[in-house]
Amino acid sequence: MTEPVPVSRNSWEKKHSREVLLSYGQIVLGCLIGAAAYPLFMTPNNIAPGGLTGAATILNYLFSLPIGTTSLILNIPLFLIGYRAMGRIFVFRSLVATLLFSLLIDILPLEPMTMDPLLATLYGGVLLGIGLGLILRGGATTGGTDMVARMVHRRFPFITVGAFLFALDFMVVAAAGILMGTSEALYALINIFLASKVIDIVMVGFGGNKACFVISQAWEKIADRIMHEMDRGVTQLTAKGGYTGESRPTLLCVVSRMEVMALKRIIREEDEKAFVIIVEAHEAIGDGFSGLAES
Repeated sequence: MTEPVPVSRNSWEKKHSREVLLSYGQIVLGCLIGAAAYPLFMTPNNIAPGGLTGAATILNYLFSLPIGTTSLILNIPLFLIGYRAMGRIFVFRSLVATLLFSLLIDILPLEPMTMDPLLATLYGGVLLGIGLGLILRGGATTGGTDMVARMVHRRFPFITVGAFLFALDFMVVAAAGILMGTSEALYALINIFLASKVIDIVMVGFGGNKACFVISQAWEKIADRIMHEMDRGVTQLTAKGGYTGESRPTLLCVVSRMEVMALKRIIREEDEKAFVIIVEAHEAIGDGFSGLAES
């Protein structure tokens, strides 16, 4: 059996630098595309697309407050609250993304492309989804709500991350319906749905949860990092190679579509030669996902 070839520190640092550069490149591009959706389509047509940016859109409608700056002010306390729930790298990248995204919404010199609310809803949702998808691929998010949602889930496991974020979006849309009009709220629902589907396509294609099988000599380290860094369970399966006849553990982990990139990064950092299979999990029931009573 041949010994693995050691990777020099210089080559590792160069590769790591390229990955960091690519991540920040995706974040910057995503911020530009996603922020452009507001002056081009959503702000002129009073479409509040959920989350804190949606809340800022409502405040802009009522008091003419700048959407980007208001969103940033609302996000800062949530970053401080949720800081310990996530890793430092994720928090820093998300802070960069939130600052850039918020500022670009206010300073991009773009004129509205249409005043037709339906067209603005559709094209704004697509543009926003592409932007947010790229930001997520870069290992960041544009709001502190994700971190708070994870913190709430750790404290109260029966409240899923998705349920918390959905409740927040629902409250924003409901407020838009009361304060801005029923039609604006209905358009916002279409916008949120379309943006979420486009995010799926940008991130990992069509599908929801993903079942990931990992075969690697570094399976112990990979399993440990998945459990502690991603707060996901890992199942160890016993497998035997058909060619070598050697027994080797196979890891099974089910993650959400938004966590696939983080899982790939962990596997890549521990073992670049790992064999990974990612398949659609049409329904995931259990801890961290929907319960049996909900299915």
